[in-house]
Amino acid sequence: MNTFEKARRFIYRNARPLDLYVFRYYFENGSADDVMTALSAYQNPDGGFGWGLESDNFNPDSIPMGVWKATEYIKKAGGLRPDDPINKGILKYLSSGSDFDAEHEQWLNTVPSNNSSHCAVWWKYPEGGSTFEYNPTAALAGYIIKYADKQSELYKKGVRIAKSAANWFIKSAPLERHIAGCFMSLYNYCTEAGNIPFDSKEYLKKLNEIIDRSICRDVSRWGEYIPKPSTFFTLDNKKFYSEKFKELCIAECGFIKSSQLPDGSYSVPWQWANDHKEWYIAENWIKAELTIDNMLFLREFDALE
Repeated sequence: MNTFEKARRFIYRNARPLDLYVFRYYFENGSADDVMTALSAYQNPDGGFGWGLESDNFNPDSIPMGVWKATEYIKKAGGLRPDDPINKGILKYLSSGSDFDAEHEQWLNTVPSNNSSHCAVWWKYPEGGSTFEYNPTAALAGYIIKYADKQSELYKKGVRIAKSAANWFIKSAPLERHIAGCFMSLYNYCTEAGNIPFDSKEYLKKLNEIIDRSICRDVSRWGEYIPKPSTFFTLDNKKFYSEKFKELCIAECGFIKSSQLPDGSYSVPWQWANDHKEWYIAENWIKAELTIDNMLFLREFDALE
């Protein structure tokens, strides 16, 4: 049985419906509407998302990271119409001021209600409060610029945040995979919307430097939780790829094939670092997400078999 067929069987046996529909959308001519229908089950009346959509956090309440994760699934399904109920809900939540720190003009990375839910230790709300490094704020600002009404106050807010975020990013250039990913999303959304409200030349220079410096070249460490080529060169981020990464990408294709587990999945290179039994449910969900991402990466580099 080849790599893809083993992966396919794992997905059908273990993935939650949302990820199964994503798999079918990409590999079996499935429907984007099915992805959106499954995604809508995680949306709350206030327009935000919870209920474990972010697999490491079982908080049912609407949280910024849940909304960010929803926007990632929307991208996976090819986007949506501005008048789509899911989009209207997201914009409603982002307009509400919920989980938004007005002083820093950022959505909270972690929220107090996480402490009443089963989640990984890094999602617990710390005594000192949430951190402010534009994760997920930069990505959410980009989403607003792409999908909000350009005459709305929310749109103006998104543009203002995008400018501040870009200025911080260019000066700070943090070497952290999740933050870098949010700033990649910000650039992509602004490009798609035809409105880049910052110095794109300097921004791209910094972003490409971070990608180059972040990718681990030590193949023996790729089983750890470290940035690999696939961390950055996903479907919507392929524009950041260049030929200088070709050998690394080919090497990762080989790694993906050789590291596949007998059941068709892939090991999750992190744990919750607590005794919450919900981790074992989340682990299977995450394995499905990783498996789909790995199959997409193989396909992007003509290595899928």
